[in-house]
Amino acid sequence: MFKPLSICIGLRYTAAKRRNHFISFISLTSMIGLMLGVAVLIIVLSVMNGFDRELKQRILGMVPHAVIEGVNGIDDWRAVKQAVLTHPHVLAAAPFIQGQGMVTGGGEVRGVLINGVLPDQERTVSIIEDHMVEGSLDDLKPGEFGIIVGRLLAASLRLQVGDRVTVVLPEASVTPAGVLPRLKRFTVKGIFSVGAELDGNYTLIHMDDAAKLVRTGGKAQGVRLLVDNLFAAPKVARDAARTLAGRYYVSDWTRTHGNLFQAIRMEKTMIGLLLMFIVAVAAFNIVSTLVMVVTDKTADIAILRTMGATPGRIMRIFIVQGAVIGVFGTLVGTSLGVLGALNISAFISWLEGVIGHKFLSADVYFISYLPSQLQWQDVAIISGAGLAMSLLATIYPAWRASRIDPAEALRYE
Repeated sequence: MFKPLSICIGLRYTAAKRRNHFISFISLTSMIGLMLGVAVLIIVLSVMNGFDRELKQRILGMVPHAVIEGVNGIDDWRAVKQAVLTHPHVLAAAPFIQGQGMVTGGGEVRGVLINGVLPDQERTVSIIEDHMVEGSLDDLKPGEFGIIVGRLLAASLRLQVGDRVTVVLPEASVTPAGVLPRLKRFTVKGIFSVGAELDGNYTLIHMDDAAKLVRTGGKAQGVRLLVDNLFAAPKVARDAARTLAGRYYVSDWTRTHGNLFQAIRMEKTMIGLLLMFIVAVAAFNIVSTLVMVVTDKTADIAILRTMGATPGRIMRIFIVQGAVIGVFGTLVGTSLGVLGALNISAFISWLEGVIGHKFLSADVYFISYLPSQLQWQDVAIISGAGLAMSLLATIYPAWRASRIDPAEALRYE
């Protein structure tokens, strides 16, 4: 009884059963369309955020954030490491020797990236120790020529810990028998799994063994950096290199995996814009609904006007009615979207188990499951956009209702 008249009548119009059931059906579809649009947009953006997170944590947890390489190798990598660690944004550093080659085993051949590392140093800049399925980084001993391979590589070559594999480098050695490719037998010391494409083409060996394999003369190829801000990695690497004496090459993750990261960011933006049109269409349906309601309630509006209702009050009545549809649809859609975003990964895993089919194969995609990360900032933006568009959609029908002439409307009543 203490509510404003416009709110009371607007809520009554919304809840009342109309003579024209088609109008009620259009109102329901408008509300459902807005609800589904908001929910789908939240879920899809959460999945895109999940891919973005996995790129940072898994891929960039394995590959270097930035590297500083010597022109002819680095003789004293310890001095270089101590120098770069003085930079406030460098969290850790470790030496490495890297090369490309092939691994043969089980009658199969696979191209791989060979990384020579020092186990005690590598665990400070990489997440691999947390993703070891069998074995450990400490199993890499100098002179034993051990190798750690990814789960997919081990599966494709039918390898287990203790098996012997042959590593072939794309370099030739001149022998009495002629020019032969450089190769060496290694023993599998461990298997890791990060759920990414690196499981099929990333290997680790001890840096001393790598120095003998690629003949660096005991030098490290470069120093790998772990920085506190991924997006500042190019600048941090350049600034750290400037403090070193001599000539060095600088590289960072944006050159090796930047295109993948940018593609995910672009896809998130474009998909968000496209799905926002679903919300816009649902909001536009509110316009159609209210226009038909105004036509259906012309006599009621005329009576209210003759009883002293101002055009502004008539306008507020239909704004309230449209706002109820928009607010209810947006709130329910937001709730469904949040629940869906929090449970989509578990649901997809369950569905894969039921149908026996893997939607995301690590042979094709850089991760093997559907990630999801709900960001409340996205939820606020989507909900706010849905509410804003639904409220804007009420303005024209409400204005049209306020312009009805009572005498003209009641002439034939």
